[in-house]
Amino acid sequence: MYLGEASGLPLGAATRDAFGNALKDLGATNDRLVTVDGDVGNSTRTEPFALAYPDRAFNVGIAESNMVSVAGGLAACGKIPVVASFACFLMDNAFDQIRMSVAFPNLNVKLVGSHAGISIGEDGPSQMGIEDVALACSLPGVTVVVPSDAACTIEATKACLELEGPTYLRVGRGKVATVYPDGCPFELGKAITVRDGSDATIIANGLMVPGALDAAKMLEADGISCRVIDLHTIKPIDRDAIAAAAKETGAIVVAEEHLHHGGLGSAVAQVVAETAPVPMGFVNVGDQYAESGDPQGLLDKYGLTAAAVVDAVRQAHGRK
Repeated sequence: MYLGEASGLPLGAATRDAFGNALKDLGATNDRLVTVDGDVGNSTRTEPFALAYPDRAFNVGIAESNMVSVAGGLAACGKIPVVASFACFLMDNAFDQIRMSVAFPNLNVKLVGSHAGISIGEDGPSQMGIEDVALACSLPGVTVVVPSDAACTIEATKACLELEGPTYLRVGRGKVATVYPDGCPFELGKAITVRDGSDATIIANGLMVPGALDAAKMLEADGISCRVIDLHTIKPIDRDAIAAAAKETGAIVVAEEHLHHGGLGSAVAQVVAETAPVPMGFVNVGDQYAESGDPQGLLDKYGLTAAAVVDAVRQAHGRK
């Protein structure tokens, strides 16, 4: 059972599946689109694109650094390369190539990190991308997006491919709760308020958005009205939405499937400190690596739950 089902939200497709379907559809109308794969296209879901447009799909084998360099060359020649691998293989293994072959020359390369977070489960810590957002955000000029459900991912994929410049899109392995059953009003750099509230704000992305909504319902029973914001774009960040939440609700909790340092929490805290300092709380993996286990069991063990968000909100709200 994945996080979010307890709140009554229907279970939808995995964000990697939504990405793969959107990519294949977009390939029909844009012949500049190409994929560069590290022999994991069946897992990252670039395979449907490769089967539909085999002359625009390049599999370089298990060689992530070379994969990124090839993508940089394709972008320099006017193509729009989509480079997909497991988040840890892409951002950790090939970081120097991303830095020098994509970010530094500001090339139009679309990086996609699949199987992100501890929710990949039994594959274990060697394949859990939990530093990837911090690494991507550290690169000047790179747009960083973490969608929450399938509908959000479809729109995020379109937006990233339309944007001129390097992007990093983070997607997950398992099915996730449906946050946007009627389609997602997605815009790069603009947060989405998925629930209004006046006493505190929960800012989340990825699979923690359903958990945030669940937590808000639980807190409502205690008389605490919680705003929930889906901050899908970490960079560039929506400073106005964060500042407004701080000023209007007086307390903020950030929830993410990432390490404590360098991710969404760090980015939000910087904005809060600069605009409207308020009590804050943080729900994340912490300063540790996880272990192998079933996905929901890992989320429970490492505190990526609605109950943990509730506790963080109560503490932050109590310090107002």
